[in-house]
Amino acid sequence: MRVRVPNASKGEVLGFVESMLGANRIRVRCMDGVVRIGRIPGKMKKRTWIREGDVVIVVPWSFQDEKADVKWRYWGQHISWLRDRGYLNR
Repeated sequence: MRVRVPNASKGEVLGFVESMLGANRIRVRCMDGVVRIGRIPGKMKKRTWIREGDVVIVVPWSFQDEKADVKWRYWGQHISWLRDRGYLNR
């Protein structure tokens, strides 16, 4: 199975969706311990549904660390693969 893992050189971080805020915004608890406001880009919003409890890859903004862009959402089997390999603590 092929699973996309976060690329640390690009600043990508794994996170858990805590709540939906509306207007393409979500609250994400990232693996680095920071709770960020994530923005779902239009291209992803039209193709991928994101709900509470999902695991996503986010890229924090360089000028505001408490905000981030959502880059990827994981599916069920991919989440179990990440847990088995030690990427997820939860």
